[in-house]
Amino acid sequence: MKTAIEINRMGYEALMNALGFDGTIRFLRQFDPGKGDYTTERHQRLNKITLEEIFTDIEANDSADRLRSELPVATAD
Repeated sequence: MKTAIEINRMGYEALMNALGFDGTIRFLRQFDPGKGDYTTERHQRLNKITLEEIFTDIEANDSADRLRSELPVATAD
């Protein structure tokens, strides 16, 4: 059975082989834990908005989407 260190080394090697150095760095940066407490901040934001406001926003977005879909599409002649 491989140790955690061996698996980690093999993983980095696989990333480097598949993505190269820059691609590996870009891939690993996606997993930055960030800052703050997402759950607490989310609850604070959501406690400031009512269900009626959420439904109004959804209806407004649906209306805007419908209007955009009805616009003529420009074609290259």
